[in-house]
Amino acid sequence: MKDSQYALKNAFLYTFLVGLILLAPLYVYTVYMKSIYEIQNELLLKQRSSLILSAMEEFDETREDSFEYPRFKSIESGLYDLHFGPIFTLIKRPMSKFSQGYHIYDDHAYLIVPLPDQRYFGADYIIIANTLSYASVYQKVSMILLFIVILVFILSFVFLNLFSRPFKRVNEKLDNFIKDSMHEINTPLSIINVNIDLYDQRHESSKYLQRIKAATKTLSNIYNDMDYLIKNQKLDFVYEAIDLKAFLAERVSYFDEVAAMKNIVIFSELDADRDLFFNPTQLQRIIDNNLSNAIKYSYEESSIEVTLKQEKSGLKLMFKDHGPGIADSKKIFERYYREETGKSGFGIGLNIVKSIMDEAGIELQVISKIKEGSTFIYTFPPSLLINKHSKL
Repeated sequence: MKDSQYALKNAFLYTFLVGLILLAPLYVYTVYMKSIYEIQNELLLKQRSSLILSAMEEFDETREDSFEYPRFKSIESGLYDLHFGPIFTLIKRPMSKFSQGYHIYDDHAYLIVPLPDQRYFGADYIIIANTLSYASVYQKVSMILLFIVILVFILSFVFLNLFSRPFKRVNEKLDNFIKDSMHEINTPLSIINVNIDLYDQRHESSKYLQRIKAATKTLSNIYNDMDYLIKNQKLDFVYEAIDLKAFLAERVSYFDEVAAMKNIVIFSELDADRDLFFNPTQLQRIIDNNLSNAIKYSYEESSIEVTLKQEKSGLKLMFKDHGPGIADSKKIFERYYREETGKSGFGIGLNIVKSIMDEAGIELQVISKIKEGSTFIYTFPPSLLINKHSKL
């Protein structure tokens, strides 16, 4: 994962956690703001009731024929008798209970104010009502939360990038060191392999030479895994037509000497007349890692079966070993995980295989029995198959 992507991912995570922490104080703040809003609304209703009372005080029956009852936008009011029967009212939604003071029912607010006896058109109470709307409160809280989240995210992203700079430099030096080391390893490894082959052609076979040869092939497989890990995000792996049967036979032959060190025999049953449209480097990583693991985890003087056959679901490639089996078939694809820590290797082979499978849409079934062995079944979909020797 790139450093910027890492910082972005962690900035999102940190912002989410801060948002969760802020929920409690924001809830308290929201309740507080709603209380303030309700107090302000109560004051508003009292002001409107005072205006109505003033208007009724100024009304003179001797000089005016009718009283123009005050009306307000978004506020309703009315005059009621002692038993809260309406004398005159503009309130469309009457209260279910009546008592002097300020009341809130559902989303409506009511203010009940007592009047002097028989002074205002025979009314004993004036009731002022309006609809409560907390939209402004929620809007303010949302804006505060949004501002905090954006600020926290920006600061998190900036500081994570700043804090990661020393680690970036260390990683760059480490990457360069690994690349240089891989290059330096490749040259002597190639020389060893070439000279072993030349010596083997001119002299009689020796068990010591065979051991050296097997060890160099094991080392080559580890080198190829490391090289793939370094280059796989920087290179485009081009697909081409591959004679899978011949390709597989060549890789089995390559590992014969490695298997012979444990007196293991590799049996091949290759029955398929279809070419595979795939990348040779990625295909080699799948085959080599399976063969290498099968040899590594098989019992001595046992066998390994490699099977290739055509089925309706696609082309099936199977590797079967006779070893201790797998305790957890899901964990084996995690990077650096090893079932047996006493075995050699870094635990990266099957992780590479998993990444190639996911990219190409290859299905895998793992069948394993403790102390009996494991079988890895790869199914290449029909989309990756072409008629043998056909031109693309």
